Amino acid sequence: MSPVPQSLAVAEIGDAFLVQRVRAPEHSPEWAQWLEEIGFLPGEPVSVMARGLPGADPLVVRIGESTFALRRAEAECVAVSRT
Repeated sequence: MSPVPQSLAVAEIGDAFLVQRVRAPEHSPEWAQWLEEIGFLPGEPVSVMARGLPGADPLVVRIGESTFALRRAEAECVAVSRT
Protein backbone atom coordinates (compact mmCIF):
# COMPACT_ATOMS: atom_id res chain seq x y z
CA MET A 1 0.00 0.00 0.00
CA SER A 2 1.38 3.42 -0.98
CA PRO A 3 1.78 6.14 1.63
CA VAL A 4 -1.01 8.71 1.59
CA PRO A 5 0.24 12.07 0.24
CA GLN A 6 0.00 15.11 2.48
CA SER A 7 0.71 18.77 1.95
CA LEU A 8 4.28 19.93 2.44
CA ALA A 9 2.81 22.82 4.46
CA VAL A 10 1.89 20.43 7.30
CA ALA A 11 4.97 18.18 7.13
CA GLU A 12 6.91 17.76 10.36
CA ILE A 13 10.29 19.47 10.69
CA GLY A 14 13.17 17.10 9.98
CA ASP A 15 11.15 14.20 8.55
CA ALA A 16 12.11 12.85 5.13
CA PHE A 17 9.54 12.98 2.32
CA LEU A 18 9.32 12.45 -1.42
CA VAL A 19 7.48 14.83 -3.72
CA GLN A 20 4.40 13.12 -5.19
CA ARG A 21 2.92 15.94 -7.27
CA VAL A 22 2.60 19.72 -7.62
CA ARG A 23 -0.75 21.43 -8.18
CA ALA A 24 -1.21 25.17 -8.34
CA PRO A 25 -4.28 27.00 -7.08
CA GLU A 26 -6.67 28.42 -9.69
CA HIS A 27 -5.73 32.00 -8.74
CA SER A 28 -2.00 31.37 -9.37
CA PRO A 29 -1.53 28.68 -12.03
CA GLU A 30 2.05 29.82 -12.65
CA TRP A 31 3.10 28.50 -9.23
CA ALA A 32 3.18 24.89 -10.49
CA GLN A 33 5.72 25.70 -13.20
CA TRP A 34 7.81 27.82 -10.83
CA LEU A 35 7.90 25.08 -8.16
CA GLU A 36 8.87 22.50 -10.77
CA GLU A 37 11.60 24.78 -12.16
CA ILE A 38 13.24 25.07 -8.73
CA GLY A 39 13.21 21.30 -8.23
CA PHE A 40 9.85 20.19 -6.83
CA LEU A 41 9.49 17.20 -9.15
CA PRO A 42 7.91 13.80 -8.42
CA GLY A 43 10.36 11.51 -6.65
CA GLU A 44 12.64 14.27 -5.34
CA PRO A 45 13.56 14.07 -1.64
CA VAL A 46 12.33 17.01 0.43
CA SER A 47 12.24 18.01 4.09
CA VAL A 48 11.07 20.97 6.15
CA MET A 49 14.06 22.38 8.02
CA ALA A 50 12.33 25.21 9.92
CA ARG A 51 9.15 27.25 9.93
CA GLY A 52 7.94 30.60 11.21
CA LEU A 53 5.73 30.91 14.24
CA PRO A 54 2.86 28.38 14.30
CA GLY A 55 0.62 29.15 11.35
CA ALA A 56 3.06 31.75 9.99
CA ASP A 57 5.37 32.02 6.99
CA PRO A 58 7.93 31.11 5.80
CA LEU A 59 8.82 27.41 5.73
CA VAL A 60 12.47 26.60 5.08
CA VAL A 61 12.58 23.50 2.90
CA ARG A 62 15.39 21.40 1.48
CA ILE A 63 14.79 19.87 -1.95
CA GLY A 64 17.68 17.80 -3.28
CA GLU A 65 20.79 19.89 -2.64
CA SER A 66 18.98 23.26 -2.52
CA THR A 67 17.30 25.17 0.30
CA PHE A 68 14.35 27.54 -0.21
CA ALA A 69 11.96 29.63 1.86
CA LEU A 70 8.36 29.02 0.77
CA ARG A 71 5.18 30.73 1.82
CA ARG A 72 2.64 28.37 3.36
CA ALA A 73 0.36 28.86 0.31
CA GLU A 74 3.17 27.70 -2.00
CA ALA A 75 3.97 24.69 0.20
CA GLU A 76 0.27 23.74 0.07
CA CYS A 77 0.76 23.08 -3.67
CA VAL A 78 3.27 20.29 -3.04
CA ALA A 79 1.96 16.83 -2.12
CA VAL A 80 4.53 14.63 -0.36
CA SER A 81 4.70 11.19 1.22
CA ARG A 82 7.06 9.76 3.81
CA THR A 83 10.08 7.89 2.50
